[in-house]
Amino acid sequence: NAKVLAEELSKEGFRIISGGTDTHVMLMDVFAKGMLGSEAEKALGEAGITVNKNAIPFDANPPMKPSGIRIGSPALTTRGMKEPEMRQIGRWISRTLHNRTNAVELGKIRKEVFELAEEFPLYPERRAKAPAEVRV
Repeated sequence: NAKVLAEELSKEGFRIISGGTDTHVMLMDVFAKGMLGSEAEKALGEAGITVNKNAIPFDANPPMKPSGIRIGSPALTTRGMKEPEMRQIGRWISRTLHNRTNAVELGKIRKEVFELAEEFPLYPERRAKAPAEVRV
């Protein structure tokens, strides 16, 4: 899943440090696209996608305003998501970062992200017992 996600982000024009990943995490340079990792982290959070700001190798920016973000796939894999979902998530990440100051667009992406999350719920056997009105 992480490899497919890294490939999709590369296709979207983002540089994945080390050219891809052999593990469940990747480090992506966002500074080359004119933003700080902290800005990318905030915009993606508003779109319902959790990442962490992270320094990249030879980063000249200070630690709280690094040049990259760290993205992991374990939470997605745990939900049962596969390659098609990774491609969609990669496109959402790209769309979010290209529209990071557009609150309306971030709201649209957040709705789409939450719809996908509902298709792949955590602990579905426990959710079936919970009242529908409690679910967000």
